Amino acid sequence: MILCDVVGTVVMTVKHPALAGEKVLCCQPLDDAKEPAGAVILAVDRAQAGVGDRVLVMREGNGVRQIIGREQGKPLDEAVKMDWPVRSMVVGVVDRVDVAPRGASVGGASLGRARDAKA
Repeated sequence: MILCDVVGTVVMTVKHPALAGEKVLCCQPLDDAKEPAGAVILAVDRAQAGVGDRVLVMREGNGVRQIIGREQGKPLDEAVKMDWPVRSMVVGVVDRVDVAPRGASVGGASLGRARDAKA
């Protein structure tokens, strides 16, 4: 999942039948400093977000199919096999992002060392 800012909406007069009734948003991915990073992506909105909101976007087709399929009452094994033409979905509106300063400790572990070790 990635953090994004909603920068616009998409209006379609003709669309794939699977998108009937769906709201599609233009989402600008953000980097660790919450600055724009990369190209704007389109995502189906399941969190009632709007322009100006900071959102969490799932960018994995399998996860999206699971959400849509389960909403339609399908068992999980059928949901993941659905042919649904969407890869990205807004799954949450973010109220706040808290990031501990580099080198701070939580529960005795230095976040700076843990972050560096993953890089």
